[in-house]
Amino acid sequence: MPEPGVTRLPTTTELHAWRSFLRAHARLIRVLETELVAEHPITLGAYDVLVQLAESSERRLRMAELADAVLLSRSGVTRLVDRLEVAGMVTRERFDGDGRGVVAVITTKGIDTLRHAARTHLSGVVRHFVEHLDGDELASFGDLCSRLAGPPPGIP
Repeated sequence: MPEPGVTRLPTTTELHAWRSFLRAHARLIRVLETELVAEHPITLGAYDVLVQLAESSERRLRMAELADAVLLSRSGVTRLVDRLEVAGMVTRERFDGDGRGVVAVITTKGIDTLRHAARTHLSGVVRHFVEHLDGDELASFGDLCSRLAGPPPGIP
C-alpha cells in the first residue's frame, strides 16, 4: 500500500535511469573537481561562483542571487565568498538600493583566475561529457535536463 501522497513507486527501469543519472553526475563532478584543484587554486564551487559573477551585469550579484545561481545555501555561499575574498578574487560591497544588502564583486585577480581555470575545466567538460554523446544526444539531453531543472530562479 503506497504511503499517503505517493501515487506510485518507480519501476525497475525508472530506478535504473535515476541511479545512472546520479552516478554519472557524481563521477563527472568528482573528475572535474579533481582536475581543477590539481591545476588551479580553486574548487569547482569557487569556479562556479566566479563564472556567475563574471557573466552577471557589472560583474556583481547580491548574495541571495548568487546563492540561487550556484545552487548553494546562503550560508554556503557566504563561506565560499569569504574564502574567495581572502584570496583576493572577490570583494563585497554594500548594495546601493538597500543599506542591509551586500553584493559580491569579482576582482581582476578573480577574472584572471577564472580565465586560466576555464581552459582546464572546459577541456574536461569536452573530454568527460561531450565526447561521449553525439550531437542529437547532447541536444536531447540538454532539453531533458532543462525540463527537469525547471525555469531559472526568478522566472515563473
